[in-house]
Amino acid sequence: MGQYENLKKGEKGAWISIVSYLLLAAIKIIVATIGGSEALRADGLNNTTDVIASIAVLIGLRISRKPPDKDHHYGHFRAETIASLIAAFIMITVGLQVIYGTFESIINNNYSQPDMITAWTALFAAIIMFFVYRYNLKLSKEVKSTSLYAAAQDNRSDALVSIGAFIGIVGANYGLFWLDPVAGFIVGLIICKTAWEIFRDATHTLTDGFDEQKLEQIKTSIAKVPEVEVVKDVKARLHGNQALVEVTIFVDPELTVQESHDITERIEALLNQEHDIPHAHIHIEPS
Repeated sequence: MGQYENLKKGEKGAWISIVSYLLLAAIKIIVATIGGSEALRADGLNNTTDVIASIAVLIGLRISRKPPDKDHHYGHFRAETIASLIAAFIMITVGLQVIYGTFESIINNNYSQPDMITAWTALFAAIIMFFVYRYNLKLSKEVKSTSLYAAAQDNRSDALVSIGAFIGIVGANYGLFWLDPVAGFIVGLIICKTAWEIFRDATHTLTDGFDEQKLEQIKTSIAKVPEVEVVKDVKARLHGNQALVEVTIFVDPELTVQESHDITERIEALLNQEHDIPHAHIHIEPS
């Protein structure tokens, strides 16, 4: 499956997130109003912001599918990484809001005993989002989409938020009012940690960072080609989910142009087969 087909397939995951968030947000807000649960209402409002993050991922995937043009000779694949950044910013905003809300509840002694239907609604929402998370996680690995992976982590965070709301509501019904803020605080920390990891990976990619261990593996593979005398340099950067590699090698100076060209083709085929790198620039120098 080509890269553009992968991106198109990845859009399904973004649409599933959008539809799930819209439906769950409406259900949570309605049930919270009827059952008198501030925790479930906050969870529903949280889902409305998640819709924005999912839309950002969808837009990023669609822009990434645009072919190269006169201003973008390498295509638009990095739009997907930018979408991951946007998702991370929204996630950390939600995480900080959850943490702030728990402290506010403690300071103001804002405790209540909502109807148990709100707890079961929160649990139902957590189960739904867990399945959405598993689907998007599997799909993100299949199509190698960083933004869809970020969306999957957002799905998991929202499942945890709903579980936190469930624990808080159940605790309130049994007089354990402290469970609500404690659960909310822990969930808020988990969301912020996940957002930081996505932000760190996205910025590393946008600043042309690349896994040093993978670079060594690429260098080792090229060195095994018989005609390659020395692998002088290997550079790589990520462009969306695609690695762009530049290699400089030393070969016998007596080789013809055709023989040197054949070496580069074998190296390109090797990189594609062993490291899933479809495009590489091989520079040959005389040893």
